[in-house]
Amino acid sequence: GPPPLLALRLFCGAGDSENLLLGGARARVSRRPKAMASAHPSQGLPSGMDPSMVDEYASQSKLLQEFVKIPSIGKAWVFTSKDENASRAMVSVSQSDLLANKKRSFLLNTHISKSSSKSVSFQWSPFPVEMSGVSAVVPSPSGKKLLLVRNAEDDDSPTKLEIWGPCQLENEIHVARSVHGSLYADGWFEGISWNQEETLIAYVAEEPPQPKPEFNDSGYKKEGSSQKDFRSWKGQGDIEDSWGETYSNKRIPALFVANISSGEVRALKGIPRSLSAGQVIWAPSSSYSLVFVAWSDDNGFQETPRKLGIKYCYNRPCALYAAADPFKEEADKPSTDSNKGDTAALVKLTADLSSAFFPRFSPDGKYLVFISAKSAVDSGAHNATNSMHKIDWPTDGKLEGSLSVSDVVPTVMSPQDGCFPGMYCSGLLRFPWLSDGRTMILSSAWGSKEVILSINVASGEVSRVSPQDSDYSWNVLALDNNNILAVSSSLVTLPQMYYGFEDSHTDKPCQWDWQEISSPFPKPSDKVSSLLADHKFSVIKIPVSNPSDKLPDGAKLPFEAIFVSGKDSASSPTIVVLHGGPHSVYPSSYSRSLAFLYAQGYNLLVVNYRGSLGFGEEALQSLPGNIGSQDVNDVLTALDFVKKRGLIDASRVAVVGGSHGGFLTTHLIGQAPETFVAAAARNPVCNLQLMVGTTDIPDWCFLEVYGKEGKNCFTESPLADTLTQFYQKSPISHISKVKTPTLFLLGAKDLRVPVSNGLQYARALKERGVDTKIIVFPEDIHGLDKFVQT
Repeated sequence: GPPPLLALRLFCGAGDSENLLLGGARARVSRRPKAMASAHPSQGLPSGMDPSMVDEYASQSKLLQEFVKIPSIGKAWVFTSKDENASRAMVSVSQSDLLANKKRSFLLNTHISKSSSKSVSFQWSPFPVEMSGVSAVVPSPSGKKLLLVRNAEDDDSPTKLEIWGPCQLENEIHVARSVHGSLYADGWFEGISWNQEETLIAYVAEEPPQPKPEFNDSGYKKEGSSQKDFRSWKGQGDIEDSWGETYSNKRIPALFVANISSGEVRALKGIPRSLSAGQVIWAPSSSYSLVFVAWSDDNGFQETPRKLGIKYCYNRPCALYAAADPFKEEADKPSTDSNKGDTAALVKLTADLSSAFFPRFSPDGKYLVFISAKSAVDSGAHNATNSMHKIDWPTDGKLEGSLSVSDVVPTVMSPQDGCFPGMYCSGLLRFPWLSDGRTMILSSAWGSKEVILSINVASGEVSRVSPQDSDYSWNVLALDNNNILAVSSSLVTLPQMYYGFEDSHTDKPCQWDWQEISSPFPKPSDKVSSLLADHKFSVIKIPVSNPSDKLPDGAKLPFEAIFVSGKDSASSPTIVVLHGGPHSVYPSSYSRSLAFLYAQGYNLLVVNYRGSLGFGEEALQSLPGNIGSQDVNDVLTALDFVKKRGLIDASRVAVVGGSHGGFLTTHLIGQAPETFVAAAARNPVCNLQLMVGTTDIPDWCFLEVYGKEGKNCFTESPLADTLTQFYQKSPISHISKVKTPTLFLLGAKDLRVPVSNGLQYARALKERGVDTKIIVFPEDIHGLDKFVQT
């Protein structure tokens, strides 16, 4: 294989979960024609390139494009019919174009035919329909109507809500910026919901612009002036806190309801601006028609009542609320003597829980089921093991007195070997129920795999639906009555759709049969197919090295690593891949960035160190307070494990990681300077002392350095002793020992780990004569995954 540094110059960091290394390769590919044109040694080559690199860059760029053009499966919706053996489905897919820096989205339609012998066939439409300029696609409950959301492209354009019927556009609602801004179509605040009658749509959008005193360079307000009149300078009053990374240019999320016949849009009144609303759904017949989640500006830290970053952060307190439909007559709205006026129709449903989100009503309306991240909120860890709860919804719809909230799935502290490790749920289907009205189907992390679970919300019984003897990852896409449409993949296998039937002819509980669905996608190129077929992967259990007696039992259990190898793994170079977080996980599912890496002739060792999701709460909570030591030791232990078994060449090992994975990468090249021959770090945490005053999540620094006590000692003005402790826990404290050539990939607009962190460390390496390369992406944020949606 090529020297690791040469290849790593092509690989760049993007998202924590999939696009770990594609951002910079995207930049390289965009420059490929120019590089190829400079084939002659004497003609101006880009800085840092020599003639021998040109052909290699061109070859790798071509292969990267072959991987990238493979479509990605997104969401799916299934619509049943009166014929129980026939239904239809709609699947969203996307395809990236690196050269154009665009991501294109499509919809595929199919008819599903089932037979009594539990076989199924899919008849796909011959061509997809491109969703150009569409921010969200939301079918109605019956599947007879379709909402397309087109968010405004600039401050002067309206947001458009298109209501489509079977053959025509039934209505197009233009919502002026004075009513609300863009809809929140993804992320925590996403929420678009049809009522059961399919006459109203509730959704979350930016509140309208708030009036502010504006001053031009002459120092006075100019009546009737537009933003353009202020030219180079303008003042707009007090600064407003935002929810940080990806939300810095967004206004407060608020609730609105649109009448699809009249086109009238009404705001839900009575929600104070200190609450940010999201995830709205319609309630069963009730005076309180809407249920939603709201996050408070009060972040749980007494000394700092302000918004902190919320992207990837499940530790922000939130609660469920109920409110009346704004289209109801005023006389029908509930009111109490103690709660008059605009806020009379707002009821907090989960006052005794620090976290409640993803609300779903059971089909009979008896239960309101939801997920809680109370373990994260209460401990301060940005993510942790989830729990599931339910509220007995009043049959009369009157929310008076205290509501009964009970546990469905508690937090799992220390799982038994091979048993359910707890819930790690990043989303729910809009309708996640089997026909019994009690069984919910969802996806969750289970160690280094993603699995499909069934949860009986009446009994609390949890079963694994996806195959138990497989290390592949599985995700649910949609339900077709009692059957499941799912997607399965591995690090060496492209995503494949499956249709699942519950096997009623076996004594084993929750046994499912899975049938592979004929794919509408063309096969990848022969080269890509051959590269995938030549590789294998395994999930390895790594025993903890010298566990302390002070650790809880769950933290002494083995952690996992995923090893990907080709035919000659023992003589091939190896790349250690590290996820961010630290409380996230790298699953065994297909990743085009990692596929591109091992296609270059590398083994991959993907380490899910203790503190990762999917292994129980005690293992996760063992890391806060021990970053820079426990996680570093886990990575080195995993590396020693494969070395001792002769699986890799110990003299040819590189390491890559982003965010906290970059923290580990830069720690490792300092603490184990003879181990790695090359490194790449995407937006790495290198100096906590510097980061704490500039990041959108300063609480993260305190929690990960001090453990649970960090939540209590968090302050915006840390003392000198605290800053010293931050420095000692940081990679920069080991910088004098670093000799590994390192590539840095930095987003100039990163609010999570601001660009100054990586720049300071990289410049310090250069000062010490270490081979260092820095690539800055001027318009990118933390994930380096900026694509223009078309």
